Amino acid sequence: MDPLSNALSLLKPKGTISVGLDAAGDWAIDFPAHEGIKFNAVMKGSCWLTVEGELQPRRIEAGDCVLFTRGYPVVAASSLGLPAIEAASIYDGALNGMATCNGGGDFFLIGGRFSFEKNRFDQLFASLPAVVHIRGASRQAELLRWSLEQLAAEQAQNSPGSALMAEHLAHIMLLQVLRLWLESSEDQGGWLGALADARLFRAIAGMHAEPARRWTVADLAGLAHMSRTTFAVRFREVVGQTPLGYLTNWRMQLAADLLQSTERNVRKIAFSVGYLSEAAFSTVFRRVLGCTPVQYRRSMLNASNNRNL
Repeated sequence: MDPLSNALSLLKPKGTISVGLDAAGDWAIDFPAHEGIKFNAVMKGSCWLTVEGELQPRRIEAGDCVLFTRGYPVVAASSLGLPAIEAASIYDGALNGMATCNGGGDFFLIGGRFSFEKNRFDQLFASLPAVVHIRGASRQAELLRWSLEQLAAEQAQNSPGSALMAEHLAHIMLLQVLRLWLESSEDQGGWLGALADARLFRAIAGMHAEPARRWTVADLAGLAHMSRTTFAVRFREVVGQTPLGYLTNWRMQLAADLLQSTERNVRKIAFSVGYLSEAAFSTVFRRVLGCTPVQYRRSMLNASNNRNL
């Protein structure tokens, strides 16, 4: 499995369709901060988006797709400078999954919201910008709109297997966004950006394929077909940490997933991610994730029980 597939499998995205918007005339809506990530596809018309922290507003048009990765507040408006109403004032009265502003008819969008296990999106994809804007002319935007429509249909029909279908659609949508971002942007940062560098990709793929192997920087440089020094410098420049530092963090992400999803004891989990000593593994786990493996497993179990109450 390639590194991006590895990471997405740990994220375990859960997709839910959110209330759409049908607007007309002059309008401006203030959307509060949100958890997880939001995804919108414009089906008709156009509007301006002003995102907290961004210097310039951006124009989105019919066919465009937008991913909000940081949960920042957003103002959507037909024109800049209009006084904004709170989103709750129209969304609380939504009917059949659609909020209407000024009678609707000029502008129409649908949206989804995705949540992830253990807030891993921030850890694994911190290099993504707060807003990923995909122009409607692209093939990826067409596929994303189709996926979002299918997600809406699955949730409306509630047919057998709808939950699993929605989860797979969420994977597809997120993967398409990440692929497009990697293809269209230059000089990416973070481990995700490193996947666009063929040499670094080979080294990261090796670590993901064999996380328990006793890797050295020289081994990884060999996979990248680079000298040890050049590889180490380039890896740190792009990813923001050393190659072995990245390996440690990836091992801890794998271990955290095993602690939550299996009943395997800590010693076996430690061995599966490359540690011969449970004590050494626990020390590193605590340094990276802020608690011991036992504490982590207990907290995840408690969280799961609370959700099921």
